Amino acid sequence: MPPTEFDLHRPLRVPRPSRAPDGLPQAAGDRGSGRADSGAGGAIRPEAAVPGDDLQVFLKALTSGTRQKLFAHFIHGEELTVGEVAERAGLGPSTTSEHLAVLRRGGLLQSTRSGKLVRYRADREGIAELLGQLQAYLLAPSEPPDPPLTRG
Repeated sequence: MPPTEFDLHRPLRVPRPSRAPDGLPQAAGDRGSGRADSGAGGAIRPEAAVPGDDLQVFLKALTSGTRQKLFAHFIHGEELTVGEVAERAGLGPSTTSEHLAVLRRGGLLQSTRSGKLVRYRADREGIAELLGQLQAYLLAPSEPPDPPLTRG
């Protein structure tokens, strides 16, 4: 996949209403996975399409164990500055700031500026929206596989 699909430095567009299955992009073939096409005309079924950019950035933000540990500081609704999180986590402020920015772009945190301080808090609405998109993607109906050909 092109790196632009996982650009963690772009602003996140959350919340976004979930797209209907007929509104999902279709790709011509399943490039790069080594699997054979099973749909008519070689196109991937809409319900089998890859998640949207926002959901991919959300999942990417959660792939780091460090970011998961940093996010745990916000699960009880606390608002914390970079310095407070860095001190609690035992990380440097610049490293902490970078990880918090990825979590914010991934829709897990919100930030507000008060003078020179930036306070972060869990974005419960954004998380709920993205989890809904993930659930819709993971539970999308799929067609049963074609029966095996019998030789006669």
